[in-house]
Amino acid sequence: MREYLNKIRKPVKLNLKKCIVNSLLIFILGIVLGILSKWLDNLAIDNNIWWHNIIETLDLNNFFSSIGIWLFIAISISVYSKSPLRASINVFVFFLGMCVSYHMYTILFSGFNPSEYMKIWYGLTIVSPLLAYIIWYSKSENKVSIIINSIIMLIMITVCFSVGMFYLDIKSILDTLVFIGTVLVLYKRPTIFISIFIGLILSFFIRIPYISG
Repeated sequence: MREYLNKIRKPVKLNLKKCIVNSLLIFILGIVLGILSKWLDNLAIDNNIWWHNIIETLDLNNFFSSIGIWLFIAISISVYSKSPLRASINVFVFFLGMCVSYHMYTILFSGFNPSEYMKIWYGLTIVSPLLAYIIWYSKSENKVSIIINSIIMLIMITVCFSVGMFYLDIKSILDTLVFIGTVLVLYKRPTIFISIFIGLILSFFIRIPYISG
């Protein structure tokens, strides 16, 4: 089994110290972005403050409350990790840092406990190592990679665009940039174009209610 997986994409070994440092930095990134997300969510926009206008124009409050940006970050972490095991660990600690900091910030500074809402994100955190392990193998030209990328494209098209029966509309500039960023992260010619085509066709027929909003 390992030999077959290595034919899809071969892991790169890192020394233990570098592995720990990388995972720690990713954990801190998750904490920072979790706090930033809730801070933006709580921010009362004052049109007399110039950077508030930028936040309002870009709709950053809602952008960081949607799943698209978090999926993009998780996919990026997975793909650029040196092995599928490292991808599992790194994505897990990222989501753990993000969820805990978001949850604690909400309790301490917003005055309520969003326990039901957070169950969804903690659930995603629990399954994230398995998903990251699989996604790591997407950065290849193998047929298995095409299947994985097609599923990723299906999800990201559904997340980043308004999709109906044979129509696709842009939600926002930022969501479009997230999709473009995902394509660039997964880019392997010509497999990525095949995956985009398959994902696009499937998106017209397969609706994913939670992530499509």
